[in-house]
Amino acid sequence: MKIFGIGLNKTGTSSLHAALELLGYRSLHFGGLEAHERVQQAIDEGVPLLRHLDPEPDAVTDVYMVNAYFFLADLQYPGSKFILTLRDMDDWLDSRRRHVERNQEMKKAGRYDGPFLTVDLESWAAEYRRHEAVVRAYFADRPGDLLAFRPADGDWGPLCAFLGRPVPEQSFPWENRDRQRVPSGEVAAG
Repeated sequence: MKIFGIGLNKTGTSSLHAALELLGYRSLHFGGLEAHERVQQAIDEGVPLLRHLDPEPDAVTDVYMVNAYFFLADLQYPGSKFILTLRDMDDWLDSRRRHVERNQEMKKAGRYDGPFLTVDLESWAAEYRRHEAVVRAYFADRPGDLLAFRPADGDWGPLCAFLGRPVPEQSFPWENRDRQRVPSGEVAAG
């Protein structure tokens, strides 16, 4: 069984990744351009999505190509579990905007050469609603295979029940907590 975190970036995917590792899974979070290219290679070759990731993880979170092709993961890895991380829309848009603004600042400083450089709140909101609707519709008749989960709630219960794992003694991990909300046009430290 594999675990696929298929929520969009900035929905608590880092926290989900940390939680999965605490539960004993070998989890890959993001993985950068290399993970993207290896998953794309698998798609191009018609082999399972995670085949070229070394070592092959038990769980993945925030890997764009897996999010986009979650239905292939479902076909290729029967019996797997899918976790759609969710977040309050305003908080999510704010976090994504700050992420892009950090990328823009790093690009100006010559430390970033990636594509995520344009703030488009309207398009992002539509993307969020569309992604959630597509995922929920796909799994509508299989509620045991999908968990819609809000990591920011800090509750181990739903995740552990879904995965059949005991609830850890420690608090649910909350990654990126130190990033505070800032007004539009300003860049958050850290």
